[in-house]
Amino acid sequence: MLLKQNLRLHRILLITWKVDLIMLISCVVAHYADIILLKEVTIPAALPTLLGTAIAFFIGFNNNQAYDRWWEARIIWGALVNDSRTWARNLLAYFSEASESKIIGEDLRQCQRTMIYRHIAFLYALKASLRKCDYSDYEKFLSREEVEKVKTFSNIPNAILDLQSHDLQRISKEGIIDGFRFLPMNDLLRSFCDGMGKSERINNTVFPTTYVYFTRLFIWMFVVLTTMSIAGSVGHWSIFLGFMVGFVFHTSHINGMSIMNPFENTTAGVPISSITRTIEINLLQALGEQDIPEPVKPVDGEYIL
Repeated sequence: MLLKQNLRLHRILLITWKVDLIMLISCVVAHYADIILLKEVTIPAALPTLLGTAIAFFIGFNNNQAYDRWWEARIIWGALVNDSRTWARNLLAYFSEASESKIIGEDLRQCQRTMIYRHIAFLYALKASLRKCDYSDYEKFLSREEVEKVKTFSNIPNAILDLQSHDLQRISKEGIIDGFRFLPMNDLLRSFCDGMGKSERINNTVFPTTYVYFTRLFIWMFVVLTTMSIAGSVGHWSIFLGFMVGFVFHTSHINGMSIMNPFENTTAGVPISSITRTIEINLLQALGEQDIPEPVKPVDGEYIL
């Protein structure tokens, strides 16, 4: 996620240089094609004007849909932050030593620690799943037996939630928490599952390829027609003007496409690495742990992943 309101020139060039180069070549070819090959053909200025208006609607639709996907992803992970803190708070505050329970003293403390650590593992496993990377960060928060067990499942985050549900049921039967406290904690597990499912829905739903493809095609047509329509009146300046008009349209479209897949490990994506680390820090501090990791640091002060 970008942290600054203003972009440096090198980052703009890094994002657009390929399109800029192709567009410049296209404008040069279009200019000389108009003055050499199509000397007797005059392209009316109204043609690129109408086409540009239509393309603006296409780009606006694409960008709106892209931002909706990005913002929904950010809301989902914002809810995971709040629910994770509540989960740890409830585990630490709701547990009590029931007289009929076998879980007392240090065993009770270890149970709390295990369930909080397991939740951190859930977040790291979910992050790895969304970014389609083979991260094993979650393993250090699970026991060896739990690691071997969850690896037998195709959906590791969901398998970790299953372990949490079984332990929650066990401590309820042991009398560690009563029915009134069991319900909100079970609702939190359901919220975690909802957040996971919503994230997977966004991640696995491909934006219709035809919208992206035809929008790009129409922009290239627009750039060529604009250059050719003004070549006769402004001469070689048509190359520069066609390039500038195309730069505006292409860059606007690239901006939308950069956030179309919000969980990608890019500068414009939702910073789920930073969010996961923040939750980890909060939960470990709630436990009173001493070995607390540092927050994820911004890259060059410009963005955070």
